[in-house]
Amino acid sequence: MKTGIIGTYLLRTLLFTLVFCLFIPVITEAQTAKVNFSGSWVLNEAKSTLGDNTRMGGGNFIAAQEANLLSVERTRTNRDGETVTTTMKYTLDGKESINTSPRGDSKSVASWSADGKTLTINTSRTFEMNGETINMKTVEVWSLTDPKTITIQSTATSPNGERKLSMVYDKK
Repeated sequence: MKTGIIGTYLLRTLLFTLVFCLFIPVITEAQTAKVNFSGSWVLNEAKSTLGDNTRMGGGNFIAAQEANLLSVERTRTNRDGETVTTTMKYTLDGKESINTSPRGDSKSVASWSADGKTLTINTSRTFEMNGETINMKTVEVWSLTDPKTITIQSTATSPNGERKLSMVYDKK
């Protein structure tokens, strides 16, 4: 009889441990699920705060997010009135990403908030302008206000000072 009680106890303990080990990763993943920014997004200027120079605000973009990569294809109008498309790629695992553009290389590190609801992208860029070397740092905080709205809070720091923008995008 004593062997039966011990055997039943061990079986229950083993079964509980097995169930615990199987479901904890599922529960943990559900609690830290990260938002997905994929989609075509259109700048809503009425809801955005772009400051004096709306050209500095972000243009419409298409985001593709998978596993540890966010690709952002952005279309905007340059000073000459020409439409320019650039693609930036950010790794989402905390490692540095390097993107090349006509203004020079930019180095970015993207990191998730603990709850996976916001993505912060820290970017630094050094480029030449009028014979001067300019260092510029930008911090963008991406969040889904709702499934059809992205808000990007951007703070850019350069020798000209600090510039803050709040860009709101509607999903197409």
